[in-house]
Amino acid sequence: MRHTVDPSTRTLDRTLGFTDLVLIVIGTVIGSGIFIVPATVLRQSEGALGTAILVWLVAGVLSLLGALTYGELGAANPDAGGLYVYIRDAFGPLPAFLYGWTTFFVISTGSVATLAVAFTGYLGQFMDVSPVMAKTIAVLVIAVIAGVNVRGTRQGANVQNLSTALKTVAIVGMSIALLVRGHGFDGELRVWPAAVTPSLLSGVGLAMISVLWAYEGWQYVTFSAGEARDPQRTFPRALVIGTSVLIGIYLLANVAYVAALGPAGVEGSKRVAADSVSALFGPAAGKLIAAVILVSMFSAANGIILTAPRLFFSMARDGVFFQKLAEVHPRFRTPAFAIIAGSAWSALLAATGTFEQLLTYVVFSGWIFYGLGAMSIFVYRRRAPDMPRPFRVPGYPLTPILFVAASAAIVLNTMFTQPGRALVGLAVVLAGIPAYIVWRRRAGRGVPS
Repeated sequence: MRHTVDPSTRTLDRTLGFTDLVLIVIGTVIGSGIFIVPATVLRQSEGALGTAILVWLVAGVLSLLGALTYGELGAANPDAGGLYVYIRDAFGPLPAFLYGWTTFFVISTGSVATLAVAFTGYLGQFMDVSPVMAKTIAVLVIAVIAGVNVRGTRQGANVQNLSTALKTVAIVGMSIALLVRGHGFDGELRVWPAAVTPSLLSGVGLAMISVLWAYEGWQYVTFSAGEARDPQRTFPRALVIGTSVLIGIYLLANVAYVAALGPAGVEGSKRVAADSVSALFGPAAGKLIAAVILVSMFSAANGIILTAPRLFFSMARDGVFFQKLAEVHPRFRTPAFAIIAGSAWSALLAATGTFEQLLTYVVFSGWIFYGLGAMSIFVYRRRAPDMPRPFRVPGYPLTPILFVAASAAIVLNTMFTQPGRALVGLAVVLAGIPAYIVWRRRAGRGVPS
């Protein structure tokens, strides 16, 4: 006898509006990178500010091309699971499962663990934190966020909206203050390099990879397309506007750091945001940046826990993951078991510290699936030319092609420069194949998992 589940327990309510979706995009992307990475990018650009800014702009535009592509896909097929659904429909259930498998066991859960552990690291600037206390606090942070999101999508979105608004206002306010008080542009400023050399091109390539990582995370909102109100209209607009706002914030912060420290000061900084604020407003003001980073990382972790479990929910609904994860809580109307399962695994990774190496090896492979997701648009257009498309990606087919090329560049760069890391990462992804076979067989026999 086949195992059946009441259909009413497998459908999520549409509770997310346009503002919620925009703030999910922004909040999930901005973690701690913008407070540190700009110094590395300027060094790799050999101190040429114009080159560094161009790298941030080009990487942002490439991300925007991906957002435009996913905007069409999400408006045409606004189902829970987002990117997983697009890959499944276009390329079959196996690659979609491998994406979900890797996301569950490493990418999203490892990212949450990383943010929670980093949270305790910055908390150490305000209080003494022992190693045992640090792990305990990291687990508690994950548990608190999970609890909020289990109790309601609306509650999770409210936390996301507030924390994202706070950190956005703080970053913009900090940047304006640095621009007003700073004198970094008064001295010698090199906008463009004197000559284009092989070492400069190599550095710019490395910088581009770093900045694309800094923009990574906007795709998480696709998992929540099934909970968006009026998704045909709100979803693509939110993706595009959220990504555009990110580009503006990142460019503003980069210029502000140079205004505060000058190019040489930025290049020599390991904590460019804290050093910039401390240089102009005193060491005590540097703690404000630590507080902003705490809010920023909490917001990013909440954004992932708010969105990623919808992918696990969709996998379970397809019969290729634990069936309990396909259930919707009858009172809270959330995929509660999917949230608890993902968060419990994140907490275990945080407590054991095993996430660090796993994430280092595997996170690059996410870009294989981001590229596949963008390629899905060609399959959708060919197989379902008459499907209603309230939003069509501008510049088609060039727009998705450029984003797919950027995704391929990240993957190939990792494979050529760090082949050992790439092989281990791909092995972890491919280890999902036996699990997929087992789940498919169990689903075929109607055996509950």
